[in-house]
Amino acid sequence: MIRYALVCDHHHEFDAWFGASGDYDDQVARGLVECPRCNSQQVKKQIMAPAVTGTKSQKTLPTETAMPPEARAMMMEVMGKVRDYVQTNFEDVGDNFAREARNIHDGVSEERGIYGQATPKEVRELVEDGVPIAPLPLPIRSKAKLN
Repeated sequence: MIRYALVCDHHHEFDAWFGASGDYDDQVARGLVECPRCNSQQVKKQIMAPAVTGTKSQKTLPTETAMPPEARAMMMEVMGKVRDYVQTNFEDVGDNFAREARNIHDGVSEERGIYGQATPKEVRELVEDGVPIAPLPLPIRSKAKLN
């Protein structure tokens, strides 16, 4: 099962589950996906961060569950594209991220895509208050430049 964060053309946000990634496209094409608040069928996927589970004490994955190199390369490429998209289309608010995200959530500032930096404490407070945020993937560094 795959969970997608969706948004309709009236900016209503909601989640939906699909059996496979192709099921979303198929159901949208057939007019089966609609906003639960306004019934709009003009729905699109939102940018989402992958859900990662584990424990801090787990240092390495067992060999049989390690990600194949091809899958890792594809994931890194997609994460780079997500970062590029955000940097191209969203506003960098720098260290003011927490304040501006809260202002947008509260309707004080205009609604728009933003990115920037926040302290762990600020992030916890935003999440606790229901402000929708997600971490931005780190830039991919070339191994040639590492020490």
